[in-house]
Amino acid sequence: MQPKVIAVLETRTGAQLADLIERRLGAKPLHAPALEEVPEIDPQALRAALAAWQSRPFDVAIFQTGVGTRALFKATDELGQTPTLAGLLARATVVVRGPKPTGELNARGVRIDRRALSPFTTDEVLDALAPVDLAGKRVIVQRYGDANEPLRAALAERGASVEEITTYRWGLPKDSRPLEALIEALSERRVDAVVFTSAVQVHNLELIAARCGRAAELPALLGATCIASIGPVCSRALEAIGVRPTLQAEPPKLGFLMSALERYFAER
Repeated sequence: MQPKVIAVLETRTGAQLADLIERRLGAKPLHAPALEEVPEIDPQALRAALAAWQSRPFDVAIFQTGVGTRALFKATDELGQTPTLAGLLARATVVVRGPKPTGELNARGVRIDRRALSPFTTDEVLDALAPVDLAGKRVIVQRYGDANEPLRAALAERGASVEEITTYRWGLPKDSRPLEALIEALSERRVDAVVFTSAVQVHNLELIAARCGRAAELPALLGATCIASIGPVCSRALEAIGVRPTLQAEPPKLGFLMSALERYFAER
């Protein structure tokens, strides 16, 4: 029997995920990185923001991702302004979205006041903030690869003034050939499952399909195989393009996603 072919769109830990799929599932991984993290910190703008915050401190700070939190502190290290940021955070309510920013803040000795619960979506961030009076308060949000408009809108509706800190953005991979090859493999029914670990992977795959003139086909191509989603945010992105995930990790962690995939193929 031929081994199953499982496509992996993860970039940063894609090689490790592919190895995990090979070892745990005995499957053949097809690695097609779907995004690139592009650093986007303007040191002078950050210096100016720190000076402005000293004059008019923020009341709440929300950290959404580990990589973004780490990039922010790396930038303040290079500016010699980390003690300034640490002092501002010590006087604010610090909120984290999940375990990765928690780890970065713990490493920096930053007190964490409120933590979003699993599955660590915007809804859980807002739940964590429910007891906090935001009327007239200044809130800074460590932005991940794209703007979190639902979070901004919900905070503004509660009377907060919101400012985003941009540390990186998500771009298309420089080499799109692996994604193009994945689309071709899907069209030839040579893929048994596709693993999505972020919503942006869905968007970028759709963009590459459009470049290839196959955007209209993409939902059907994906729908013909097993679609494994890391969690509800990713699943909503799939549903937005007309694809219903076959399975979703509960809770949204890689180990649980691998276990769900194991069960899926064991039953077939």
